Amino acid sequence: MFENYKVFNYEYAGRPLKVEVGKVAGLANGSCMISYGETVILACATASPKPRDGIDFLPLSVDYDEKLYAVGRIPGSFTRREGRPGEKAILTSRVIDRPIRPLFPKDLRNDVALTLTVMSVDPDCSPEITAMIGASIALSISDIPWNGPIGGAFVGMIGDRFIINPTAEERKESVLELTVAASEKKVVMIEAGAKEVSDDDMYNAIMFAHEEIKKLLVFINEIIAEVGKPKFDYPSCELDHDMFDKIFDYCEKAVMEALDTDDKTVRDAKMQPIQDDILEKFSEEYPDLPIVLPELIYKIQKKIVRRWLLVDKKRVDGRRMDQIRPLASEVAVLPRTHGSGLFTRGQTQVLSVVTLGPMSDAQQLDGLDDEKEKRYMHHYNMPGYSTGEAKSLRTPGRREIGHGALAERSLIPVLPSKEEFPYAIRVVSEVVSSNGSTSQGSVCGSTLALMDAGVPIKAPVAGISCGLITAEDGSWDTMIDIQGLEDFYGDMDFKVAGTHKGITSIQMDLKIDGLTPEIIKNALETTHKGRDYIIDEVILKAIPEPRADVGKYAPKMISMKINPDKIREVIGKGGEVIQKITAETNTKIDIEEDGSIFILAVNKEDAYVAKGIIDAIVFEPVEGCCYTGTVTRIIPIGAFVEIAPGKEGLVHISKLDTKRVENVEDVVSVGDKVTVKFLGTDEKGRINLSRKDALKEE
Repeated sequence: MFENYKVFNYEYAGRPLKVEVGKVAGLANGSCMISYGETVILACATASPKPRDGIDFLPLSVDYDEKLYAVGRIPGSFTRREGRPGEKAILTSRVIDRPIRPLFPKDLRNDVALTLTVMSVDPDCSPEITAMIGASIALSISDIPWNGPIGGAFVGMIGDRFIINPTAEERKESVLELTVAASEKKVVMIEAGAKEVSDDDMYNAIMFAHEEIKKLLVFINEIIAEVGKPKFDYPSCELDHDMFDKIFDYCEKAVMEALDTDDKTVRDAKMQPIQDDILEKFSEEYPDLPIVLPELIYKIQKKIVRRWLLVDKKRVDGRRMDQIRPLASEVAVLPRTHGSGLFTRGQTQVLSVVTLGPMSDAQQLDGLDDEKEKRYMHHYNMPGYSTGEAKSLRTPGRREIGHGALAERSLIPVLPSKEEFPYAIRVVSEVVSSNGSTSQGSVCGSTLALMDAGVPIKAPVAGISCGLITAEDGSWDTMIDIQGLEDFYGDMDFKVAGTHKGITSIQMDLKIDGLTPEIIKNALETTHKGRDYIIDEVILKAIPEPRADVGKYAPKMISMKINPDKIREVIGKGGEVIQKITAETNTKIDIEEDGSIFILAVNKEDAYVAKGIIDAIVFEPVEGCCYTGTVTRIIPIGAFVEIAPGKEGLVHISKLDTKRVENVEDVVSVGDKVTVKFLGTDEKGRINLSRKDALKEE
């Protein structure tokens, strides 16, 4: 039945990689079932037969579709089925999209959809990397025009050793989470989170990944050679070259004058009459001009900006290639929030706000991995007014989710542990003005806000971007701190965040077919200098260190640890005890299974009162130790002494004093404070105490 069914096998990092074609999803332009260990991904690539009218871009969609049956779980939603993609699925879609998109023909306008369905997950075999490889194979063997293939690898680092596609246990020990996509000759995509890894280690890890990917590509090319389809022809959507040249010659000088400013508003205002003039002069000669005008203006501006950068070493705002825009920073901007920081870089401005809460406010996760909650949450918003656009607010899109996750990844390595700082932390970065590099502005603003909130971060983190301009002859140059036009018309946005000590995150976006090792090394060196400057000259001058304590409007938190066997006593029947404690002390108390207790209150004094009550409940006297308690009642054979709330024991008359005692009342009275020695408990759990033995030790 499946006469075209073929299986291809490869060993990748010591585990089996299997690719099956010709059996499922036969109506897609290209498809494969790819297995890595026990991880299974169905990768399907489809394209529309005709171009989409009225657009000047490639309509590509990449969907990484997580199915909870892949890990044997029923979704926790009301409908008990998967809904909108989770955050990790969206981020993985973006990671796969970025290396694939630049390799499509620039003039292709057919809809292209890449669907990657996660059907089985082996914790030791990354579904993200498996999906990336599957996407490359599905596109490569299809008839869709694409200049692949690429391969992908995940790199961990334990000690000074690099590991390709580390197992789940190895990932726990690793100080590096690096994803690399590459073609045979160039690196196409870099995404990294790291615990202050040095530039040299990061560079070597990238090169290490590339060498492994080269071997993988030999395998992928064998599959293409055997089952690959010829690529289909498509109508080119390139602009008419004669029209472009004619209009460019006409408006070149005016456009150059309009672009020669550091003010985005001024630039946009100057460009509008130029566009009107072009329409008026050339619409009759070129009837389709109104339709293609946006693309025409884009390419005119692109040609001028790229020539400035590459030939004249001139930037739009007059800066040197290695010069950062004017910087400013401020903390405590919002009086009632727990912490806030305003970071300004040129016309890019980000206001970050910190909110602290109890550990119960941590985000609950329902994904395919073992991560069940997220203590640190970073959200990024970019409203229309930030770019001067009149548009209403909308729910966060993939870009907003991606930028928030990047800032989150950048800052996690410097956050204090839960034991050191027992709070859930939420940071919201509001982009109030945007002219390039808002994601890295978010990193800087959030460092300021965290320090202002009294979060004892290990070191300040700064983020900055590096751009790239290339020529057909292979020459290139980089520039630090790219603004909007340089990002839009340049070839790269290489974003790096880190401390003085090392890198905490990298994200690389490309518009070309990849980077050489020399460019990567240059970008790492350039961004390191940039982030050092921002930390020393901007962040630390605004706030030299985290505040000694959380702000007056932030909740006060203390933590303690008890024997897990005592949790039931603290909670009480039906929660009676814990509810009484919280009501009496005006606190909120979270108890974890390991006996960790987090007490939150508006006033720290209330928290300590609650802690004292819990200490009393879980108090366990130690045999042979002395305690001071209160005489609660007297009976003929002795006196009862309370050594802790609810912990009462009998001092037998024979143990009341060093000399013989005839009457208990001759030695003690109800309410007296006495020191007693704990002798242990009897077979019924009753506490036996001795005042005589305590007196002997005085």
